[in-house]
Amino acid sequence: MAEKIQGGCLCGTVRFELEPEFIMYRYCFCSRCRKVRGTIHAANLFVEPHRFAWLAGEDRVNCYTLEGARFGNCFCTQCGSPVPRQTQGGKSMLIPAGSLDTDPGSQPECAIFWDSRVAWLPVADALEKRLEY
Repeated sequence: MAEKIQGGCLCGTVRFELEPEFIMYRYCFCSRCRKVRGTIHAANLFVEPHRFAWLAGEDRVNCYTLEGARFGNCFCTQCGSPVPRQTQGGKSMLIPAGSLDTDPGSQPECAIFWDSRVAWLPVADALEKRLEY
């Protein structure tokens, strides 16, 4: 069995782990993901529920579901960081990749809703690279 991957929220209240073998790992450029993450795209991994476990703070997780849509968001009630959530139907756990403390050992396989990306999306290779501010 592969080594477990650890993650959590910014303040450390919510902690979790998961076992590799992802159902999928992708970037999403849809407007809903931009809004809920506050960034130009979401990076999400999906695992089967039996490969996921809460280690701490599950009682500090609050979830929001967009009425009439198959979309939601869960976050730490202490610091507001996005945290994992079960997808509708319960067939997978969505893991915000930015919440991981451990390298997942793989790269996203695709970018979805590419035509919805922001017009000002920068090409990362073209940006100046700095170690600090």
